[in-house]
Amino acid sequence: MALLVRDYDEALAFYIGKLGFTLVEDTDQPEQAAAIGNQSSGRVFLFLATDDFARDHAAFTAAGVHFTKSPRHEPYGTVAVFEDLYGNLWDLIEYARPD
Repeated sequence: MALLVRDYDEALAFYIGKLGFTLVEDTDQPEQAAAIGNQSSGRVFLFLATDDFARDHAAFTAAGVHFTKSPRHEPYGTVAVFEDLYGNLWDLIEYARPD
């Protein structure tokens, strides 16, 4: 997956510092500035699965991550929409366990 960013250092601070991601590869790629924050035309772009929704929602909120939709329970799991540093929309989701 490629994610377009405006500033490499601020992106690393957000994805590692706030979301707790691990840096796997550090390769600078040319940007496509017009698409930053709008790679999916305003729709949810990425899904971040968790095994503990309440824990991660609380941690992200405490870290200043902006949720655009409150948590809700759906047949497929618990989900809330948040935006990243550039306005891309993500689903934080804990999938329902099969009965």
